[in-house]
Parts: sequence; C-alpha cells; structure tokens
Amino acid sequence: MKILFIATIIILLISLIFDRQKTWKALKIGFRMFMNLLPAFLAVLIGVALVLTLLPKETLEKWMGSGSGPLGFIIAAVLGSIALIPGFVAYPLSAVLLKNGVSYPVLSVFITTLMMVGIVTLPIEKKYFGWKIAISRNVLSFIGAIIIGTLMTLLWGVL
Repeated sequence: MKILFIATIIILLISLIFDRQKTWKALKIGFRMFMNLLPAFLAVLIGVALVLTLLPKETLEKWMGSGSGPLGFIIAAVLGSIALIPGFVAYPLSAVLLKNGVSYPVLSVFITTLMMVGIVTLPIEKKYFGWKIAISRNVLSFIGAIIIGTLMTLLWGVL
C-alpha cells in the first residue's frame, strides 16, 4: 500500500511538472467523482456494519463459512442477486465478510451474482431487451456463479 501511495505521489508530481493546469483540472474532476460516490459507499458500509454487529461471527461462519456446504452458495447467490451494490463497494465488503468467516468459494458466488445477476434491475433490462433475453441472461449468470463457486471450492479444497 505504501508503494502504491508513493508511486501515486511521484506520478502526480511528474504530471504537475508537465502540465499544471490539466493536473489540477483532473484532480478536481476526480474529487467530484469521489464526492458523488461517497454517499452510496457510506450507506452500504453503515448497512454492512449494522448487519455484522447484529449478526454474530459464528452465525456467518455457520451459514456462509467453509463448512456451510451448498447452503452457503444458495444464500450468497440469493443475496448477491437481490443486492444493488456498486462494484467499488463489493470488494471492501467482501474483505469484511472474509474476516468474519465467510469462505472464498462463497464470496466468489456472492460477488459474481452481485455483478452479473440483477433481480432489482430486471424490469429495466426487460424494457430494453425483452423478457426472454433478460431472464435468460440472469438465469445463465446465476448458473455461472454457482459453477465459479464450485471451481473455487476445487481450487481451495473447502466448502
């Protein structure tokens, strides 16, 4: 992390040397983008913190940990399919879940369904592509997520 921070500072200084005006403009744009994403990011983090506070670590391990079996996949797939969480929040959220006992295969199912299956956005998808395509894409993505989780289980050797 320190190396990334140092490299960023060095590249920023180089950019300032070459074109100070463009660099400041880019920093302002980046700051505005960050401020636009911050409310969604904070809302999800607060929600996750509340859930993790109310839900003991042992419960998470039981339902979504390495000993959860296929039930862990189903829970992760359903949660990921329903949740409407942006990608930039999914990975920090997954890190928190991992620290709380959720296994890598279950996390892979959760992230895959989170990114690829959209129950909440299905009506919008139907509007543009029709029911047949929207349902087919979501079902195939759901099945793909389970396959990915199974492959991760073979890789990690746990379920």
